[in-house]
Amino acid sequence: MVLATMLKSGVSLEFYVILATILFTIGVLGVLIRKNAIIILMCVELMLNAVNLLMVAFSTYHGTGDAQVFVFFIMVVAAAEATVGLSILVLLYRNRKTVDVGMFNKLKG
Repeated sequence: MVLATMLKSGVSLEFYVILATILFTIGVLGVLIRKNAIIILMCVELMLNAVNLLMVAFSTYHGTGDAQVFVFFIMVVAAAEATVGLSILVLLYRNRKTVDVGMFNKLKG
């Protein structure tokens, strides 16, 4: 609703494309650079939200609601991913007392 009002009030589609690109780039850089697993999960969520923002912006711009339903399913999958990822991190912290992703290869056999 707010996005539709902003698109009609003069905020252009290019603004949302640039904003989503910046958010996605920050997420990619966070995944590639950081070693803390919690930060990596947050960056993955940031990338998914950037894609969601772009899909809703294009859906509103074209006047259809199809992408907004798809965004809902992406949010459900992202919540499940966060739940599974955080549970794995809790188990890693209990065993190794760290959340550094370099410790994952020590969990073999």
